[in-house]
Amino acid sequence: MAAFLLGAVLLIVQPQIVPSRPAINSKPESSSQSVQRELLKRTSQKNDFKENIHSNGSCQQLPQTIIIGVRKGGTRALLEMLSLHPDIAAAESEVHFFDWEDHYKNGLKWYISQMPFSYPHQITVEKTPAYFTSPKVPERVYSMNQSMRLLLILRDPSERVLSDYTQVFYNHMQKHKPYPSIEQFLIKDGEVNVDYKAINRSLYYIHMQNWLKYFPLDHIHIVDGDKLIKDPFPEIEKVERFLKLSPQINASNFYFNKTKGFYCLRDSGRERCLHESKGRAHPQVDTWLLEKLHAYFHEPNKKFFELVGRTFDWHSFVAS
Repeated sequence: MAAFLLGAVLLIVQPQIVPSRPAINSKPESSSQSVQRELLKRTSQKNDFKENIHSNGSCQQLPQTIIIGVRKGGTRALLEMLSLHPDIAAAESEVHFFDWEDHYKNGLKWYISQMPFSYPHQITVEKTPAYFTSPKVPERVYSMNQSMRLLLILRDPSERVLSDYTQVFYNHMQKHKPYPSIEQFLIKDGEVNVDYKAINRSLYYIHMQNWLKYFPLDHIHIVDGDKLIKDPFPEIEKVERFLKLSPQINASNFYFNKTKGFYCLRDSGRERCLHESKGRAHPQVDTWLLEKLHAYFHEPNKKFFELVGRTFDWHSFVAS
């Protein structure tokens, strides 16, 4: 009887385990958050983190690093260059797990199945540029792995807008579909059209604030996309250090292709360049429009520099 009473008392006073959460405002959990947590719980057991173990010791596993963006910032070039390292195993396609509901509802087992086979000493990397600008993604990544190492490659916001337009323009051209001029997208009632999605994607400080709610700045390495285009090796060296990789990539892995106008890769005697869709010429834009675009991004860029504690050599035009 005494043992029974002692057990009852211990059951009553047993402390509740509270999971760690990021430092954000405590609000009642929404239905969408409840669904999200349930989806993660389905496959969050440790023995679910690896799938399809091969006889050679390789297996599919959750990524330890994600290239989160930005669209038209140079994510494909970054992934291809990083893949030169023998300790990197990269997913070939953009997975869109955290930003597409049809994919996210499949759970982590599905996510793992999209990953390449890798060895225990390798880092698995996936890239989906849309993650950076999707408001729901940071919390979802955090819920999966609070220690995730994130790579973000950024370019001059004005140049990124032009690249964004150029990609969609060529996609329409290949399908023999008409597409409006860039001026029609950029200007509305004589001012920069803030409703144009390409403009919003270049407001880096807004999206960065969302990520910093969940991840400390030292878990997010920002690659200078403009420098990566001009001289890739120093930028890749920084990425190696951030990921705590041994220095395996060197300057001889890169060579400038005069025909294409950008750097290509050399690996074990094999040479390869990015797809022909990369590095396309931007449309001709009037000087007054470029200046208007530079002026618009001046203040947002300043806020971003203050947020991340560093500056970038981006166009900055202030109207007199």
